[in-house]
Amino acid sequence: MKALGRHLLIELFNCDRKLLNDVAFVEKTLTKSAELAGATIVKTFFHTFNPHGVSGVVVIAESHLTIHTWPEYGYAAVDVFTCGDDVDPYVSYQYLKEKFKAKSAYLMEVKRGLADNINNTITKKITTGVLAGEK
Repeated sequence: MKALGRHLLIELFNCDRKLLNDVAFVEKTLTKSAELAGATIVKTFFHTFNPHGVSGVVVIAESHLTIHTWPEYGYAAVDVFTCGDDVDPYVSYQYLKEKFKAKSAYLMEVKRGLADNINNTITKKITTGVLAGEK
């Protein structure tokens, strides 16, 4: 099944709570995970919430990485969405799991832009002049 991208939905459990609330550490770690995976970083943005928690995004030429932390639960939700074949999102996953000291993790991969679906949509548009769901 050829796809345009791979989207990892990652849950990190029982992480180091202090690390999850340290915006500088979270930014450095998510950015480094993108670099190690082979991504080209375009821009980063991170925000600290009061009383705790961090959200951030690393925009990469190949798509993006995002994180939201709940230090009070030792939990982080991470998305690693990559396009093309040059970036390995599983490298980011392993690095993040290690750096946040997760005692357990859950990962689900979603194929994005499946070639068969894209080709069928393009064919339908060409033959009917309308995409599915358009009026």
